[in-house]
Amino acid sequence: MPLSAPLALALLLPANAALARQPDPIPPPAPQVSDAVALSRIPAELMSSEGLQLVLDRRLRQLMVLRDGRLLRRYPAAVGTEGWETPAGRHQVLEKVAHPHWEHPGDGRTVPPGHTNPLGSRWIGFHRSCEPRTNAWDGERYLSVDGCTVAGFHGTPHRWTVGRAVSHGCVRLYEESVQEVFDLVQVGTPVTVLP
Repeated sequence: MPLSAPLALALLLPANAALARQPDPIPPPAPQVSDAVALSRIPAELMSSEGLQLVLDRRLRQLMVLRDGRLLRRYPAAVGTEGWETPAGRHQVLEKVAHPHWEHPGDGRTVPPGHTNPLGSRWIGFHRSCEPRTNAWDGERYLSVDGCTVAGFHGTPHRWTVGRAVSHGCVRLYEESVQEVFDLVQVGTPVTVLP
């Protein structure tokens, strides 16, 4: 397995060399909550809605699948980090892509489908914004993005990130979870993101 650039650099430094910048601590995972607690945060009008809908609770880092106001499934989720928050509000599924390509939001490089793709095996887009982002911290450096960005649900090869606030605004799910959600939803399925 190839080493990442920061790790490779660290291995080349003498043992007593001081690094100029220590890595940010890994954000803690969201606390475990019961179905009752998760459902208590959903507004009443959503609980009385008919049909299938997705409700993401950013604070609890949980994705809930509801049908006719009843909880079908609940999944742990990673959400956007500070400066890259997952967009709150009412949305809908805009697109579904199996085996997606990933384009880095800062430099435009593309990663093809496969086990190293940051999107995993499925992409479910629900939000598009063409407002520029300037000096948004990505965990390693500040990025400015001039073009449009999209947010969606996707898998991840980094399972340890699920349940944390670490993404660029997207919602990371375990591979087995995103595959289930992908099969349940269709373009137009309502998506609500709670703050």
